[in-house]
Amino acid sequence: MHPLINLDDYEAAARELIAPGAWAYIHSGAADEITVRWNREAFNAIALSPRVLNDVSNVDTRVHLLGHDLAHPVLLAPVAMHGLASSEGEIATARGAHAARAGMVLSSYTSKRIEEVTAVGPSPLWFQLYMQEREFTRDLIARVCDAGCSALCVTVDTPVGGARDRQARANFDYPADLPYRTVRPGDNPCTWKDIEWIREISSVPVLLKGIMHPDDAERAVAAGAAGIIVSNHGGRNLDTLPATIAVLPRIAARVAGRIPVLLDGGVRRGTDVLKALALGAQAVMIGRPYIYGLAVNGAEGVASVIGILRAELELAMKLTGRTSVAALDASVIWS
Repeated sequence: MHPLINLDDYEAAARELIAPGAWAYIHSGAADEITVRWNREAFNAIALSPRVLNDVSNVDTRVHLLGHDLAHPVLLAPVAMHGLASSEGEIATARGAHAARAGMVLSSYTSKRIEEVTAVGPSPLWFQLYMQEREFTRDLIARVCDAGCSALCVTVDTPVGGARDRQARANFDYPADLPYRTVRPGDNPCTWKDIEWIREISSVPVLLKGIMHPDDAERAVAAGAAGIIVSNHGGRNLDTLPATIAVLPRIAARVAGRIPVLLDGGVRRGTDVLKALALGAQAVMIGRPYIYGLAVNGAEGVASVIGILRAELELAMKLTGRTSVAALDASVIWS
C-alpha cells in the first residue's frame, strides 16, 4: 500500500476494503451527485491571501464551543452505521476521536449502543436526532443525555429521503439490528413546533443540522437553538443545492455571532478548514473521510485522518501569516 498522506489517499484505500453495497451507501450522493461535486469545487475556487514576515513559530488551533475547550476546530459529523466499515463500528471511531482530541456526533443510526460509545470518552460527544414518534423520541433523548451526551444535533433537512440512485442500483438496505432505528429518516418530518418541544424536554443544548438559508438561520436563533450546522447532508438529499461554503458567509452574517455556526460538506484539506473559519464558521465537521480512515485502520485510521487535517490547518495558518483561529477572518480570502 502506498503511504497515506492525505484524505484522498484514505478514500482510495477504503474503496478496496468496503463491500460494494456499503460503498454505494457511504460514498454516494443524491441523483446526479452534482451537489457532492460542488461541495469540493466551491472550496477549490476560493483563493487565499497570505501575509508574510509574521512570526508564525507557534500557531494556536484551540476553539471554545458550547462550554467545551477544543484542541482544534475539526469534529466528526454524524454518519450512520459505522459497522459497514469496521466490526468495531462507532466504538473504534470514538477511540480515534478521543486520541485525536476531536468532538464527535453519534448518529441515530449508530451500529453500537450509546453506552458503549460514551464509555470510550470522546469529548464532547453529541447525539444526532431524527424526529420519530414522540414517546420514542422522548425516551431516546433521556437515554442519550443520561449516558453523557452533552448536546443534541437535530437533523432538520430530511422531511423525505433523497433520490439515492447509486444506492438503489446497489440494492442497499439498512441492517435490521440497529439499536435505535424504528423508521426511516423522513417518516416523521420535523417542524418548528417539534424543535420547540425537543428544547422543552431536553436537558442539553439543541443544535439544528441542515440550515442552508439565512432566514432559517434567523428563525433558529429565535427558536432558541444553541447552534446551527450549515449542511446540505453531504449532497445526499436534494441534488443541485449550493455548496455549503458558498452559503456560509450570508448565514454567518445573519447570525452575527449570536450562536455558533458550524459547517460540513466537502472538507478534505486543512485549507478548507481555514477557509470555513475565515468565512464565519466556528468549527467544521467531516463525515465520509473519517469513515474511510475507520475502514483502513480502525481507531488509528480515524485519528490519522483528523491528525492530517489538523496538521494541514496549522501549515495553512503559518503560510497565510495567521497564528490563531481568532485571527482568521475574511482578510484571509483573496477578493
